[in-house]
Amino acid sequence: MQIQKISTKKVSDSVAEQIEEMIRSGTFQVGEKLPSVRELCEMFGVGRSAVRDAITTLKGKGIVDVKQGEGTYILEFDSTRLFNNHLLLTQPRDISELYQVRKILEPGIAELAAIHRKEADLQLMADIFANPTMNGWDSDYLLHTAIAKAAGNEIIIQLLEFISTTMKNAMIDFHHYIKKNPTTAQMMEIQHFKIYESIKLGKPENAKQMMMEHLDYVEKELLNSLALQ
Repeated sequence: MQIQKISTKKVSDSVAEQIEEMIRSGTFQVGEKLPSVRELCEMFGVGRSAVRDAITTLKGKGIVDVKQGEGTYILEFDSTRLFNNHLLLTQPRDISELYQVRKILEPGIAELAAIHRKEADLQLMADIFANPTMNGWDSDYLLHTAIAKAAGNEIIIQLLEFISTTMKNAMIDFHHYIKKNPTTAQMMEIQHFKIYESIKLGKPENAKQMMMEHLDYVEKELLNSLALQ
């Protein structure tokens, strides 16, 4: 793999992304010790602080383990790491991959919700829209969770809660971005209401389509917000 010299604004994130790609491609093997901080600085043409921050990011994602006085070692892949509070969605690739998962799951969830929803489910969604104190991340999370509950499948609820926990920090940052972009906020509100209406009217195909359009839109806007950070 050809190593690229880093020249972007978020230097440590770029270093972390390249190291992660080298692990995925087999350049660095599981159980292997990473080169020293000095060697990584030379490899990527960056300073020590950028390399140390990159290693901290990789450690937070459960990709490496830092042993005091010994060095940094690459950990074996553990699927449970996909669903913890430490996944840092700081790279476009991370967000795109997570939204691939959301787009596999949530349109189907909305479809099921339109088939199985009960009056209590619809009231819960309506209450979220009607509550003026409910905005930003909280309302977004609660609405998508309410739709999952309306689908009537406990495993689906747990999966969506895992995904939402993983996304929380990135989505909180995104909602700060939304506050500065009223057009985005308005569009998301319209999309949420269209999903709700399709579920309320018992239209599974419409609910599925509306959810897919919503996720496509949010992914695009989330990536835009990340680029502006």
